[in-house]
Amino acid sequence: MSKTNLAGEPAKSGFEAVSRAVAQASLAAGVWMASAAHAAVNDLPGGPAVNQLNFAPPATKIAEQQHWLHWFMMIICAVIFVLVFGVMFYSIVKHRKSVGHKSQELPEPIWVELGWTIVPLLIVIGMALPATKVLVAQKDTTNADITIKTTGMQWKWGYDYIKGPGEGISFVATLDNEHRVMSNSGKPTPTDDYLLKVDNPMVVPVGKKIRMITTANDVIHSWMIPAFGVKQDAIPGFVRDTWFRAEKTGDFYGQCAELCGKEHAYMPIHVKVVTDAEYAAWVDGKKKEMAAAADDPSKVWALADLVKRGESVYAANCVACHQANGKGAGPIKPLDGSAIVTDAASAQVINTLLNGAAGGAMPSWKQLNDTEIAAVITYAKNTWSNKTDQLVQPADVLAARK
Repeated sequence: MSKTNLAGEPAKSGFEAVSRAVAQASLAAGVWMASAAHAAVNDLPGGPAVNQLNFAPPATKIAEQQHWLHWFMMIICAVIFVLVFGVMFYSIVKHRKSVGHKSQELPEPIWVELGWTIVPLLIVIGMALPATKVLVAQKDTTNADITIKTTGMQWKWGYDYIKGPGEGISFVATLDNEHRVMSNSGKPTPTDDYLLKVDNPMVVPVGKKIRMITTANDVIHSWMIPAFGVKQDAIPGFVRDTWFRAEKTGDFYGQCAELCGKEHAYMPIHVKVVTDAEYAAWVDGKKKEMAAAADDPSKVWALADLVKRGESVYAANCVACHQANGKGAGPIKPLDGSAIVTDAASAQVINTLLNGAAGGAMPSWKQLNDTEIAAVITYAKNTWSNKTDQLVQPADVLAARK
């Protein structure tokens, strides 16, 4: 005869009881630790919030209209739901067979037929009109104060200011390397802007209409800032556009919203909205910075100078995957001791940086200029155990582009 406990259930062995107790204690500890870590993260103004259920607080009129439209549709759908299911369940309960009701054929007067045709039609029209108004407004990119082209690339964003104040400014925005290191560790420090911090945020003035032209170099990406109510796909070979007008200053965050490969999670968007005076100062400083950094591809560099320049390029663009020691990680191939890197003929390594490799696992870096590519190749050829004394001149990279 089997033993039972006070609840009438089969009695557990001592080992099973201990195992269950340990499992429950572990689960409780895990929940507590997760809660503690979660509590250390705060809402990010202009970005995601802890336990967020609704849309991000709107920073543009379009986003406000989208929020209003959302709740308008929700209320209409909720009313229809309550009415339809209310009548249905009332009929089921009050006219069920068990209480003596019998089915009967009812006449179908013309007003019933017209009613259930016209009423839904009016509801659909009532929903379509405001939706169409918002949709048309979202696509009206005319009379923009500033036009910026953003190019999605695996896995970063390039920005070119092509019209308006700041015309001629061009830069690439990449995830801050500290955040990539945190992610690779598997135990990231609780951080409000985790995986949203970039090295070069896009800067725009408050109250100005900004037209965004989107395209891509490789696969489909999507430029999205929830607080602006903006999401536009960036498609290779095509040009799409959208717009926004920020109503307040501050930092606003988004991410690529189209699955674009293994580094999709590391492709944040950061837009800094500033006053007109601050924007003018930023434009002036950025243009001076670009002029100072401009490189002559015909310049012949000494080995030591090119290695030094390449070290900074590697730290900004390559270290996240290939690591500081050049050993790579997992599917990322090491650069230390690589036959391609140490080969005296540099055509293959130049082609790899310009066009990518391994089906996109190694992305194209053609957005770097000729000097930067030559410098980082030279750095890899002469660092770690790769003591080749070889160098690649910018002119070699320029020739390979053609």
